[in-house]
Amino acid sequence: MPRIVRTVAGTLAAVLLTGLAASPSAADVLPYLDPSLPVADRVTDLLGRMTPDDKTGQLVQGERATAGPADVTSLRLGSVLSGGGSAPTPNTPAAWADMYDSYQRAALATPLKIPMLYGIDAVHGNNNVAGATIFPHNVGLGATRDPALVQRVGQITAQEVTAAGQDWTFAPCVCVARDDRWGRTYESFGETPELVSSMTTIVTGLQDEGVLATAKHYLGDGGTTNGVDQGDTQLTEAQLRAIHLPPFRAAVERGAGSIMISFNSVGGQKMTANRHLIIDVLKGELGFTGFTVSDWAAVDQLDGRPGFTAAEVADAVNAGLDMLMVPEDVSRFVGYLRAGVQSGQIPMSRVDDANRRILTKKFELGLFEHPYADRSGIAQIGSAEHRAVARQAVRESQVLLKNDGILPLAPSAKIFVAGKSADDLGNQSGGWTMSWQGASGATISGTSILAGLRAAASSVTYSRDGSGIDGSYTAAIAVVGETPYAEGKGDRSTLPGLDADDRAVLSRLRAAGVPVITVLVSGRPLDVAADLPGWNALLAAWLPGSEGAGVADVLLGAYAPTGKLPVTWPQSAGQEPINDGDGKTPLFPYGHGLTFTTNDPDPTPSTSTTPSPSPSTSPSPVPAGCRVAYSTSDWSTGFTGTVGVTNTGATAIPSWKLTWTWPAAQTVTQSWSARVTQSGATVTAVGETWNAGLAPGATLSFGFNATHSGANPRPAAFALNGTPCTT
Repeated sequence: MPRIVRTVAGTLAAVLLTGLAASPSAADVLPYLDPSLPVADRVTDLLGRMTPDDKTGQLVQGERATAGPADVTSLRLGSVLSGGGSAPTPNTPAAWADMYDSYQRAALATPLKIPMLYGIDAVHGNNNVAGATIFPHNVGLGATRDPALVQRVGQITAQEVTAAGQDWTFAPCVCVARDDRWGRTYESFGETPELVSSMTTIVTGLQDEGVLATAKHYLGDGGTTNGVDQGDTQLTEAQLRAIHLPPFRAAVERGAGSIMISFNSVGGQKMTANRHLIIDVLKGELGFTGFTVSDWAAVDQLDGRPGFTAAEVADAVNAGLDMLMVPEDVSRFVGYLRAGVQSGQIPMSRVDDANRRILTKKFELGLFEHPYADRSGIAQIGSAEHRAVARQAVRESQVLLKNDGILPLAPSAKIFVAGKSADDLGNQSGGWTMSWQGASGATISGTSILAGLRAAASSVTYSRDGSGIDGSYTAAIAVVGETPYAEGKGDRSTLPGLDADDRAVLSRLRAAGVPVITVLVSGRPLDVAADLPGWNALLAAWLPGSEGAGVADVLLGAYAPTGKLPVTWPQSAGQEPINDGDGKTPLFPYGHGLTFTTNDPDPTPSTSTTPSPSPSTSPSPVPAGCRVAYSTSDWSTGFTGTVGVTNTGATAIPSWKLTWTWPAAQTVTQSWSARVTQSGATVTAVGETWNAGLAPGATLSFGFNATHSGANPRPAAFALNGTPCTT
């Protein structure tokens, strides 16, 4: 439920708690409290009534562990956040809502009754709240190549955020991860700006349901030298613009309400003080009208010494930071900010600009009319409906890298399961799950991969360390890989491989003489080239979250794998960094992914620069028929289109070409998972090297961004290789 559409009970509660009359006359309502007025007029009126202390307080965000409700009132704080694992006791949705309301009451106790924003890292579901639906991390969502599904993930996440009281999430991460040694690789949708840009549909999903989205981390955090977290991105501005800026442009076009400025440096200058990239490029060139927010205590890093200073505070605000995240010593920080304004070191015009941006979002969210938690959706947190969408996301994220014909397993097969991540919800969820770094074990509620297999197969034996297996089994499934980590602690000096325990498990399984299927639970590619010949199949499961049954759906053939690699998989650790088009020969190229109609017993490494068939290549005929699913997500001047194409015939199509005609002035500007070209009103899409063919009964999807002139009617007809399709 969008925050601006509260329940009647919630509205009455707000009226009672604020002490306002239930039906004040128009003459009694100050202009900024009049919802019938334009937001810009309300902001201007409120700014004219605010004192300097009111204005400086709006720029500061305290952490709940060190800034209580009384601090919100006395310091006029504009926002409060919960860092990873910072939760009320007990950790229940109701307790979160109660805590939120206590802070909101404190904000409304100030003379002008300006509500506060509450921020949380809901990065793959509302992952700090017990019982929430936990979706795959972004690297898995990138593998789906399904922007429409990702938008739905955003909607459900927002619904579960709203029901627990929060109104602002520090998501999505739209970084472009260019070095898999980086501990935040799994927070990236992929290694190409096109793929990451296509997944900004999650911004629409979040904000359509009334939760403020945050595109992060601006700019270049995925491109630091050697993948060092918070390191230096040594790229030219032209390289930054080509690789790391496009997803932020896409997020701005989708109306992202806030953008988090990154810890990293660019050419030796900390982004938190980079006026050119924040004010000139982001706010000027890109036209960003929301507000910027600093990362966790990032202001304290500007002079390279511990403890923030008055100069650091002034430098950050003057560089274009609108809200400052201050997890500790918030009172001293506010003092420095007030002193900088009083002395003229920080111009009041800069403070007013920041306030206008922040207040605009508060008005747009409807917080002045409905400031308190809307608890009407609490019962939907972790609901079967929401978990079904998460399971779909897990299914679509699975990337089958190798298969000698052993997959899919029949549900009647005799299956042996082993490995540390087969029955571990913490491992399959990764970092940023109930705590900052995450943890192994039963940290959340959900379905493990083992539980999913047991529910769908008739004979499943489990031994964590692989002991007890013999030659009577149809196959052995080893669920191995990484244990949870987050930023900093997840950095590696070299690309990791399997640990000693994983290797011992696999050795026991191979010794039994049965086919071995390896399922990798990890936040990035692992160094497994030397191990690969001993495996009959390899499935990249990424970090699937709470619905491990989605992995079982693929292993047992209920769903044919459709996932494609969102990153390049290296042959060796020494190849890092390795990315699409850099000339290095990978183990598996960007975009690689098998389905059950193809086998790959001994993958031949191939570069991703092999030319794709050109649009003029004669396509193969369509022996029977085809079906097209077409959907769009619109914004003011453009839209994202998602197209699904199904071969409904009984014969494979080696080379496909889909055509349609625009009925209005629509123009394609960007595409992914297919090469989309346009001549006049006619649009043509052809497959990439990794999806050039279409098996019988198979479905592939691709997407594109486009502009329109105010109308966006759908095409009347589609043709696959000249054959009309049903839609």
